[in-house]
Amino acid sequence: NATNERTVIAGVIPRVGVGNNFPLFFSLVDDIRLLAAFFGSLVSLVLDFHARHKVGGTHLNFFIAQQLAILPSDAYTKDDLDFIAPRVLELVYTSGSLRPFAQDLGFTGAPFAWDPDRRAHVRAELDAYYARLYGLNRDELRYILDPADAYGPDYPSETFRVLRENEKKTFGDYRTARLVLAAWDRMEEGRSDP
Repeated sequence: NATNERTVIAGVIPRVGVGNNFPLFFSLVDDIRLLAAFFGSLVSLVLDFHARHKVGGTHLNFFIAQQLAILPSDAYTKDDLDFIAPRVLELVYTSGSLRPFAQDLGFTGAPFAWDPDRRAHVRAELDAYYARLYGLNRDELRYILDPADAYGPDYPSETFRVLRENEKKTFGDYRTARLVLAAWDRMEEGRSDP
């Protein structure tokens, strides 16, 4: 709806019953890290940008989900999965109810603490990484984050208005854009430190 920051709102859940407009994806992959990569793709800004052009109402129906540009499993290298899986794990495994998912990924520790600042940095790293996997350059990523930043304040389009406005109220700037572009720049320089 008009107050959501994202169009695609996805999650990993334990095996439970869900309502009729909660699309479920099941997988029989050999490498559970591919499932983590699939989830990472679903929650990426790049995929969300694409979804905004497909979703006309308030539901992400199956026929729309089937049209989304989700990367195929062979698009990921071992290095990609080594980068993505631990970050997805950290974002997802915040409750003991998801211990089986964490264990499938080889993690035996306690659930991760819910730290909003840490989560913002991890999401930004994933967003920058997925932008690269989707073949974008930095200017295209800037456009997805905020067309006015890429083409000037008079550009007649916007993408993540609610997210941008919420972050400006809370943090004084468009934090997601700043963090994602900083992560992109670190990757460009071959650095991983925040």
